[in-house]
Amino acid sequence: MADDEQEDPKEYRWETGYEKTWEAIKEDEDGMLDGAIAEIIQKAKRRRQAEKTKQNRLGMMRHLFIVLDCSESMSVPDLKPTRLLCTLKLLEIFIEEFFDQNPISQLGIIALKAKRAEKITDLTGTSRVHLKALEGLAKVALTSEPSLQNGLDLALKTLKVVPSHASREIVIIMGSLTTCDPVDINQTIDELKKERIRCSVISLSAEIHVCRYLTQQTMGSYGAVLDDAHYRDQLLSQVDPPPAAKTQDNSLIRMGFPHSKNEVEGKDAPMSMCMCHIENQDEPSEMSTTGHHCPQCNSKYCELPVECQCCGLTLVSAPHLARSYHHLFPVPNFEELPFESLPAKETDCFGCAKLLNALADKSVYKCGYCKQYYCIDCDIFIHETLHACVGCNTIPGIAGLVYQKQPKAATEGQEQQQQAQQAANAKQRSQFSI
Repeated sequence: MADDEQEDPKEYRWETGYEKTWEAIKEDEDGMLDGAIAEIIQKAKRRRQAEKTKQNRLGMMRHLFIVLDCSESMSVPDLKPTRLLCTLKLLEIFIEEFFDQNPISQLGIIALKAKRAEKITDLTGTSRVHLKALEGLAKVALTSEPSLQNGLDLALKTLKVVPSHASREIVIIMGSLTTCDPVDINQTIDELKKERIRCSVISLSAEIHVCRYLTQQTMGSYGAVLDDAHYRDQLLSQVDPPPAAKTQDNSLIRMGFPHSKNEVEGKDAPMSMCMCHIENQDEPSEMSTTGHHCPQCNSKYCELPVECQCCGLTLVSAPHLARSYHHLFPVPNFEELPFESLPAKETDCFGCAKLLNALADKSVYKCGYCKQYYCIDCDIFIHETLHACVGCNTIPGIAGLVYQKQPKAATEGQEQQQQAQQAANAKQRSQFSI
């Protein structure tokens, strides 16, 4: 019981029972409450950023399945208008954000309907396919109860064949308090644990023991939502890549950078159809002269990233790799300082040039490399959207300092890995008499 209490800290004041809640808001010297309210808002904004303190080894290529409960319990109107419609709306935001932050990753959707599991979309890196599938789920009939085991088994069959260098994950959105499984679900959990597939659960009702046990065995996260705002935070927390498993392999991945054929010997490029829509009955392929051509087999595609259907080569562009790369080298957290410690000459935020004042900005944030000061909004924007410090990239002579200075422990770990690799190479040379 003590471990559970430490594991799930209370996030809302009314969850902690009867106490003097009025003591959380205190008046300032002038008898105003604006300062206390501004401080509460700042702490709420920066809560997610404060949790990202560890520098972990992350996987750039993610294969994620969303298992969505479509049982009768999703018709409950505690999340307006219903649990299902609220979930579909938030999933649209999640999918757009997921592919924006993880452009070379793939995502799929599985629905739990009438004690069965149905694959709505296969693993693909095209957000348009998933958004269109969500529109169809809004009209699905909500009946019976879900089968969590069938959904996990269906996702497991696909994720089993995913290459070992990719991160394999399952996010379960559970609205029901029960699950109707054909056999012992512990067998499926053991298989997921063996395959190193990370399972996370977001419960829309209450905590379920089997879901908690699933997340503990697979090193996932578990959360029970309180309202729609908390639900959104729980869902968007899955956007950032989780720490890579120790057994996840490092390997070189063949990728192609497509080229566009605008002119052929001084003439316009010939009309052709793209491969990504040629078998799509809903959106059939149209003849056009523009497109991205695979450098290996010359197949044409209308959008990137995509996996070539002819030769299997992953086709990306340079910005896609750059947006995936920032997870490996995140911007270090800025130092939080009280407004009183702000130098007299530093009165504006370096990012947005907003005039900093003691009433609205209880705390200011200082970069440890360029020594510039930022407001709370710029701090969140730099760490969650821009992924690059404004001062470090605009002030001459400072760019690159973030990557030059590494923690001592990380440097020692890299040296040990290099020594082990050198020893392995020497052993191979001796075996083959090289």
